Amino acid sequence: MPGQPADAVFLHIHQQQRETIMNHLDTLNKHFQKIAQIDHAITFLQWDQLVMMPPGGSRGRAQSIAELTTMRHELLCTPLLGELLAETESDEPLLQRSLTEMERERRQAVSVPAELVRAQSLAGSACEQGWRVQRRENDWQGFLENFNEVVALARQSQALDEYPTPYDALLDLYCRGDDSTRIQQIFTRLKTEIPNIIGEVLEKHADQRAHLLGSFTIDDQKRLNARLMEILGFDFERGRLDVSLHPFSTGARGDQRITTRFRETDFFEALLATAHETGHASYENGLPERWDGLPIGSARNMCLHESQSLLFEKQLFLAPSFLAYFTPIIHEHLPQARQWSAEQICFAAARVEPSYIRVEADEVTYPLHIILRFEIEKELINGTLRPEDIPEIWDAKMQEYLGLSTKDNYTDGCLQDIHWTDGSFGYFPSYTMGAVNAAQLFAAITRDFPDWQASLRQGQTTFIRDWLGRNIWNKASSLDSQEILIQATGEESNPDSFLSHLRRRYTLD
Repeated sequence: MPGQPADAVFLHIHQQQRETIMNHLDTLNKHFQKIAQIDHAITFLQWDQLVMMPPGGSRGRAQSIAELTTMRHELLCTPLLGELLAETESDEPLLQRSLTEMERERRQAVSVPAELVRAQSLAGSACEQGWRVQRRENDWQGFLENFNEVVALARQSQALDEYPTPYDALLDLYCRGDDSTRIQQIFTRLKTEIPNIIGEVLEKHADQRAHLLGSFTIDDQKRLNARLMEILGFDFERGRLDVSLHPFSTGARGDQRITTRFRETDFFEALLATAHETGHASYENGLPERWDGLPIGSARNMCLHESQSLLFEKQLFLAPSFLAYFTPIIHEHLPQARQWSAEQICFAAARVEPSYIRVEADEVTYPLHIILRFEIEKELINGTLRPEDIPEIWDAKMQEYLGLSTKDNYTDGCLQDIHWTDGSFGYFPSYTMGAVNAAQLFAAITRDFPDWQASLRQGQTTFIRDWLGRNIWNKASSLDSQEILIQATGEESNPDSFLSHLRRRYTLD
């Protein structure tokens, strides 16, 4: 500008550039918050589909979800969004991180044509609805008709050059920051050591761990599960508990939806599921409110998400000190359970027995169920395994890992899970990566709180929630998953704490 000192001109230009950047950031934030509103609608349509919707509504619901999913995809792929992101950068680390997460989400979206997104949504809905009947009827061939299309569409998606394999591209949707190489290394270690732990437990405690079986009304169990959620910090003014075929947690800030499932003969299974899903809901509700609706404000990945649910379920709820506190509450709500002391409940909860069903598996054998699925879906998506060959390889791996055969038993074998029906390949590894991370995080908590057992005997769990809030929840996606773990525990994901936990809890006399 004529007549002005050079410094003044520079400052003026710098101010204009900053105003332009802030205007771009405001536009970008509003754009992604609009996408978040569509996510909100999809979330609750899917919740209703899984919890309350009558079967006759499946076709219309599938079309509605497909339409919203396509709209979401189009918003991410609009050229204006790409132009704004290309023109905007910030020297403020958190703002730049927010931009990086926006660009990452946009880049994943533009790699998949809109028509493919719609086709995947429709194929997934059809496969999931059919599976509900086909699993019950042991109908693998009927399932395969829909499943072939789900697999074919999954193989077409996320074909980005930055990924070493097609499976890694899908894995990144759920385990971002934890690629198949890292997961394979950890799973190889677990597959080597866990069979020895199983053998030791079975040798020491054969036929000694009783099941907690009886007759318990569903209404009494619902009240007991609600009480557990309250003790673990769940706010029923900001969420609810319902029943579904497969327990899950979803929702949004201020409206967390948890589901569990009840059996009249076994009260403990529902408690485990409820504690698990409360961990998920706690993570979601603990994310920073200042980043609501933005990619940076999302949970980092499912390996961390599952670490929160498994920490609540396995490390907190099943801790003998907590069960000592909670057993009188069980007795209060379920008089039929008064025959079991806290010690007996702990002993029964530590039962180890190879079984067919993943969601009913004990903590020691569970990783082998996940490793089996990881190995199969990796080959399936990378094209080295045909869908029709899954039952045979499933049976072979079940025999090798758990000594059980699922030949011709599809209901308890490859049809038991809902995840593959909608193309959620890459999700399964997060369960065992979550278990590894949960043990590592809880070891750090117990180092910071040497009197943790005394606190749990009093039913005090706030110190755990506060620690997780500071070290995990408040970070959202401002760091990569391994960076979050390093800051919280001092190291990357390491199976040492998990293996030590299994030996400590399950092999003691």
